[in-house]
Amino acid sequence: MRVLGMISGTSHDGIDVAVVDLEPRGQALHATIMHHTSVPYPSDLRRRLIEAMPPAPVGFDVVCELDTRIGQAFAAAAVEAVEAVGAVDVVCTHGQTVYHWVDGDRALGTLQIGQPAWIAEATGATVVSDVRSADIAAGGQGAPLVPLLDVRLLAAPATDRVAAALNLGGIANMTVCGPGADPVAWDIGPANALVDAVVTDAPGAATYDRDGELAASGTVVPSLLDALLDSPYFAQPAPKSTGKELFNLDYVRAALARAGVGPSLPDLVATLTELTAISVSQAVARAGVEVLVASGGGVRNPVLMRRIDEQLPGVHVTTSDDLGVPSDHKEAVAFALIGWASVHGLAGNMPSCTGAAGPRVLGTISAASPLPTPLAAWPERLVFG
Repeated sequence: MRVLGMISGTSHDGIDVAVVDLEPRGQALHATIMHHTSVPYPSDLRRRLIEAMPPAPVGFDVVCELDTRIGQAFAAAAVEAVEAVGAVDVVCTHGQTVYHWVDGDRALGTLQIGQPAWIAEATGATVVSDVRSADIAAGGQGAPLVPLLDVRLLAAPATDRVAAALNLGGIANMTVCGPGADPVAWDIGPANALVDAVVTDAPGAATYDRDGELAASGTVVPSLLDALLDSPYFAQPAPKSTGKELFNLDYVRAALARAGVGPSLPDLVATLTELTAISVSQAVARAGVEVLVASGGGVRNPVLMRRIDEQLPGVHVTTSDDLGVPSDHKEAVAFALIGWASVHGLAGNMPSCTGAAGPRVLGTISAASPLPTPLAAWPERLVFG
């Protein structure tokens, strides 16, 4: 079965796409990644989306417009993927998160937009959408959902060591697996979100710190770093989830005001990069991780990766590329796996990671043809290649 996984993450710069051929053979699920790429949002759509993100007040007219335009952008990206590899059986679309409603330590709701009807119309495939809501309805955080893939990727190193999969997207999240223990996962805090926000807000055309050049040319401001780290979220126990409702441009401005500083853009970016390195490293150390497998756009930032490595002596740091999954598109591969699970009647969440009351089949399924016969249980292994 060919499944197209699609997601636009909290950096909301475009759509990550992966087509994965998934075939059960005996006790193993064999996965072949046939195609993976990123499709940027049109510049006017990205600008419109940024303008509507929290804390900006918007009306349902804006929500309707963005739901339609993002759905059309996802449909166009899906068509490009189909043209590259041929027809797909299932599309699993995460859409674009625009609000994740958290009160204290409990997630109350979540909203991903990008109307899936446009994808179904463009591809003729079965579409799985709205994948987070079932977990939240069962008392979970609705995030992270990538542990469905992570625990299978980490199966080998976690047999005798504590291993973790770290995703450095807009928000940093981590899945931890160890011998004889249930996996746990949570959102750590900002990865690229705050750097992207300040770079986008500054004069110029850049929207992120390419290759960590700004961070490399700046100097960390200690008083600002302390103010940025002074959030109750970092001390909350897992499971927990967060997003740009908390870690946004206003969060940076408030920290600047408390610290009483006005740093240059390079110094500000260097400090925000250090915030990510410290919060991630502290979480990894507290979890007793011995092997850390990183993915996401942050792995392309040499300053961030070097600082994480420097603060974790004795921890073997690598990337998901070494395990057969492209680090830039691991989340898209994960959502392809979730889509495959949903159409086979298998749970896609991991309750020990999200805090849900139990396993749940995820998503709303818009079936273009009869669904396959449900499977009684997950295959024992996931094999790439």
